[in-house]
Amino acid sequence: MTNRRQFTANVAATGFAAFAAAQVFAQADSTESTWARINRTKVLRIGAVAGAAPYFHKDLASGEWQGFMIDFAKSLAASLNVKLDINETTWGNAVLDLQANKLDVFFGLNPTPQRALVVDFSDPLFNNAFVLLARKDFNPKTWGELDDPNVKIAVDIGSSHDQMITKTCPKAQIIRLEKSADASLAVQSGRADAQVLVTVLALTVVSKNPAIGHVVLPTPVQATTTNLGFRKETDRAWVEYVNKWIAQTRAGGKVKDVVLSNLQKLSGVRPDQVPAGTSF
Repeated sequence: MTNRRQFTANVAATGFAAFAAAQVFAQADSTESTWARINRTKVLRIGAVAGAAPYFHKDLASGEWQGFMIDFAKSLAASLNVKLDINETTWGNAVLDLQANKLDVFFGLNPTPQRALVVDFSDPLFNNAFVLLARKDFNPKTWGELDDPNVKIAVDIGSSHDQMITKTCPKAQIIRLEKSADASLAVQSGRADAQVLVTVLALTVVSKNPAIGHVVLPTPVQATTTNLGFRKETDRAWVEYVNKWIAQTRAGGKVKDVVLSNLQKLSGVRPDQVPAGTSF
């Protein structure tokens, strides 16, 4: 027979074993790679930003997500044969959500040196050329024409637009404003001759408000890249898989098709309105 002392000792031992097992499981779970987690759960977690068409768009009535980043994410999930889990976030919080392991990937990050310190990036998904949202009677042919003290250029402060034009046109008057919309308003009001934006955003702005101005693609073409962001981890299997998917998607010409179709569907921009010389 088991006496009370033996019974108590057995319970304590069993409890300790269960606790130790739970600790081991928790430790294993916290260090599980993204690639392992996706294969285990059969779920791909992405972030999406409401009100960011044509990148992301959430229908308020149905709750359905659209946009070319959503289409790309659906394609990636289909290649993995997993379910797509869309989690609402913001451009500002996306990096934090990746670091906190709330997301497996975020579509649409520009790989700045600051971001590269805290998250990893894929190969470029597509190129997004810098253009001018210019007042109606302003039509420069080259970036060199803008490098003039008499030219006023509006940008959203600290953005890739700001960084590019500061480097390219140091002699121009650069008007730095808090928001991109403020820079667009500066052009519309005549305070600035032009605003620097990437192609997708500029076309969307003009489609919504043609009175602002027109889109100009100066030469030589300068572009930034749109990439996917990941949580930093030692296992590179997930990043390597995504890079292979990107290569196949680009090789098949699907990137341009997805971008142009969503520009037309969500922003009302026809393919013939995209400046000649633009390549995605």
